[in-house]
Parts: sequence; C-alpha cells; structure tokens
Amino acid sequence: MTGPSGAGKTTLSRRVMAEQPDVTFSVSYTTRPARTGEVDGVDYHFVAAEEFERRLADREFLEHARVHGNLYGTHGPQVRDRVGAGGVVLLDIDVQGARQVRASGIDAVFLFVLPPSQAELERRLNQRGTDSADVIARRLGIAQREMAEAPWFHYLVVNDDLERATGDFLAVVRAERVRRALPAVCRSLDLSFS
Repeated sequence: MTGPSGAGKTTLSRRVMAEQPDVTFSVSYTTRPARTGEVDGVDYHFVAAEEFERRLADREFLEHARVHGNLYGTHGPQVRDRVGAGGVVLLDIDVQGARQVRASGIDAVFLFVLPPSQAELERRLNQRGTDSADVIARRLGIAQREMAEAPWFHYLVVNDDLERATGDFLAVVRAERVRRALPAVCRSLDLSFS
C-alpha cells in the first residue's frame, strides 16, 4: 500500500485488519522520532540511524528509502516467511519502496491510496497538528510526485469516504485471494489452467 502522507493509509489499514484479522501488518523500521501516541514495535520500530545502517548493510530490508529526511525499511525475512506460509502481509511503503518490492520478485499486489483532492490532502496534513508549515509544504510537493506514479499500481483507492474506501480495499483483498486460489481449484477439479 502506497500513498502520500495524509491520504489515510494508517486509518484504512487498521480498518482492513479489523475486518480481516488474518491480514498482518509489517511494522517498518524508521529513524524518525515517534509521534505522540505511537508505540515502538506497534506503529514502527524506532531505531537510531546507526542501527538502521547496520541492518541495511546486513541486507535485512526488502525495501528501504529516505523519506522526509528519515530512513524507513521493511524487514525482508519476516515478510518472506509470512508470505511463504500463505499469509497476507500489508506493507505501508512509499513509491520508492514499492518499486524495490516489485524488483525483488516477491509475490505482491500494489495498491495506491489517493486523497480526494489536493486541497483535502493539505487540510488533513494541517489538521494533524504534528508538522510545521515548511514540512507540510514539502510533503505536498512529494505527494504530487508520488501521485504521478499511481497509474502503474494494480489498484487505486480514493479515500474520500472512509466506509467506501475500506470496502474497496477489502474487495481487493478478497479478489486477490480468489485469483491466487484459482490454480489450485482448477487442479483439484482436473480443469486445464493456463
């Protein structure tokens, strides 16, 4: 799952996991400080830059990126183990990370969460009350570049109405489960599948 800061990825992912408890969230590593209310190991693994760099050198990350001046990375072995066991793992990553995951060859579905408008995105970022005007302006500029990448994703979800966006996201999860089960079903029925 990718989308600009303020698109509602965290809210959507929490709702999807509440509806589908077997969908697990990959907790990313980051060097950014925790925001008020964030819990280490739940929202992110908050680590010093030195530890992040060590893990990067040890090739522990499936993807990593510098975003808004901080480092973020997804722990590769954990994701590969869950996917290998047939699990559904939700990654909240940026466009750079999505490209790296795609290049890794891991079996992934790419979903982009869009805000309904640039004005609404700006309103949401201001409403958070966690960032300065300069940081918000930088995030909006990055959001424009990220949203230009949305067409190569498998699915787009516009988060203009939370109920509908959650339903769309859940529909993607269900559709992908059916699609991935199709070869096994066809084999069990002795049907040709190509």
